[in-house]
Amino acid sequence: MKLILKKDVAKLGEKDQVVEVKDGYGRNFLIPQGKAVLATVSQLKMLEETKKQRVAKEKELVSNARKLADELEGREVGIEVKAGSNGKIFGSITTMQIAVKLADMGYEIDRKSIELKEEIKQLGSYTAMLNLHKSVNAQINLEVIQED
Repeated sequence: MKLILKKDVAKLGEKDQVVEVKDGYGRNFLIPQGKAVLATVSQLKMLEETKKQRVAKEKELVSNARKLADELEGREVGIEVKAGSNGKIFGSITTMQIAVKLADMGYEIDRKSIELKEEIKQLGSYTAMLNLHKSVNAQINLEVIQED
């Protein structure tokens, strides 16, 4: 029996993969659980169209991420914080603070995609990596300065 998987199935295949299984396994488990559908001609055509649309959407996402990375690469971001006389700040700089600062600059970056190489607890210069897409990254410079 030929089926198109609608979800990832362990030891069988991934979503949208066409697989060959025994009739009982497909009819009694995969299809009733909503994990697969019969690989009819119309279902195969729909699968191909879905794949084409997914590829086009992925290309657009990568293109937008690259444009954003080009704009942000090497950009200087200043963050003002309260600090003691020895340059130690109260608390630490978080990815949320960086995301808010970038939003103020006009760039909507999710805080989960910001990666700090080290914990920021002192005034000074640091770098942060922005993971804009699986294959697109940008590095920004952070300047932690004392609030007046």
